[in-house]
Amino acid sequence: MITAPTLDPRSNPYTGWDVRTLLELQAKLLGDKPCLIWEPFEGAGAQWSYAAFVEMVASVGAGLTARGIGRGDRVILHLENCPEQVFAWLGCAWIGAVAVTTNAKSSGAELAYFAEVSRARAAITQPKYAELLAGAFPGAEWIAVTDSDAGDMPARAPSASESFSALPADPSTCPPGLSDCAAPFGVQFTSGTTSRPKGVLWTHANALWGGQVSASHEALRPDDVHMVYLPMFHTNAQIYSVMASLWVGATIVLQPRFSASRFWPVALKHRCTWTSMVPFVLYALMQQEKPDTHHFRMWGNGACDLPFDAHFGVRTLGWWGMTETVTHGIVGSPFHPDRPMSMGRAAPEYGISVRREDGTPVERGETGDLFVRGVRGLSLFSEYMENPEATAAAFGPDGWMITGDRVTFAEDGWLVFADRSKDMLKVGGENVAASEIERVIASVPGVREVAVVAQPHQMLQEVPIAFVRLWTPADAAPPDFAEQALAACEQQLASFKVPHGIRLVDDFPRSTLDKIAKAELRKRLEAEG
Repeated sequence: MITAPTLDPRSNPYTGWDVRTLLELQAKLLGDKPCLIWEPFEGAGAQWSYAAFVEMVASVGAGLTARGIGRGDRVILHLENCPEQVFAWLGCAWIGAVAVTTNAKSSGAELAYFAEVSRARAAITQPKYAELLAGAFPGAEWIAVTDSDAGDMPARAPSASESFSALPADPSTCPPGLSDCAAPFGVQFTSGTTSRPKGVLWTHANALWGGQVSASHEALRPDDVHMVYLPMFHTNAQIYSVMASLWVGATIVLQPRFSASRFWPVALKHRCTWTSMVPFVLYALMQQEKPDTHHFRMWGNGACDLPFDAHFGVRTLGWWGMTETVTHGIVGSPFHPDRPMSMGRAAPEYGISVRREDGTPVERGETGDLFVRGVRGLSLFSEYMENPEATAAAFGPDGWMITGDRVTFAEDGWLVFADRSKDMLKVGGENVAASEIERVIASVPGVREVAVVAQPHQMLQEVPIAFVRLWTPADAAPPDFAEQALAACEQQLASFKVPHGIRLVDDFPRSTLDKIAKAELRKRLEAEG
């Protein structure tokens, strides 16, 4: 077996650098230029220059050091978008600690799993999540709580002893920088086809690579103003937006989350020029009155040159990427015409291969499985945290990474998304493993078999529907079974993973080896319209 090449810290584009190096350089070069603008839904906004932004990052790093956090230690960040989240994320990097950014919609059971697997020592969160996180992470040495819920003041403020506002300290007390691009930088938990999410570990080189390459793909400039409303616990906001903007010295406008009614007022107020999109955001904005003029020159999305572009008067740059690829492995061109609705072409920085089931390359016009080649710890993730078996299984015998996606190699050479792994759903931009939901429903008394498949949805793209076979006939099921199953999901899973329906069946359609034929279940749902 050929293994994927791994980062050589002695010879790569970031040798002798870490994320702190970039921040220190930009603070010195850009000084008073606006770096971060905070636009909350409630309360007063705020603004930091590059110099002030980096000083705040260093102050949080110093505060973490004072609380016993050192190099390699892991800290859970469980927050919605807010300045404190950005300062904590980069503050960890400043001192060589590792930020574990968790989905703000996670359930208590999911948070307990993240804390256990990451071996985190401490956590930072918001008032509305403080009780949930404390219950899920009883082993935390400390939990710091922000003063507000992304700008919205809670009914009861946290005590000073647990307040994030008490965390920053004198930056001069920080330890020296790592200057080690191979050091661990951050962790995100991503859903795969296995029953539990895996912790994707990035190095500092991954973060720097992601920022530089994303900025290049997006043709970002220092005079750009990048609106960020997608969640900061995902790759898109962390790398495509924030790290890319920091790399070129652009300005970041941060919002707690997407708001259709606030999108245009904020964009016009700050003369925003760039943002990332997902389908449900476009659908929502179609219901809003659009301004006669705006300052956006480009939007990023999963496909190039969308039909919406003419309506909004902006061009869409298409791309494809994963948490494991850090940035776009496939991307359109900001300078030349793209094939509408394609993902683009193979990015120059990656190897892309589309293969048949027998491993041979597809011809133009064929659809096949997508593989990516890169360098682990640089252009590809370093590893699945504490899971060498899953890391090894992510790569084929030739060292190419298995994506689980299927794409069409179009006649004109463009790559068009065809389908994702059969047991993966895309719910409002969130990846959901069917097996996660199936595991929970299977634990409900009386369940014999369960299969979760996607039903098309106008706003969310897809939603999960659970087909359940009980040990008793479907017509003899307890009248409250569906409520029991949904309650179990609501207790153990993030809200976007909860099924939108429970369908009882006496048996399943079967394929070879008696496997449940999920394709037939999908057809049933599609037939329902």
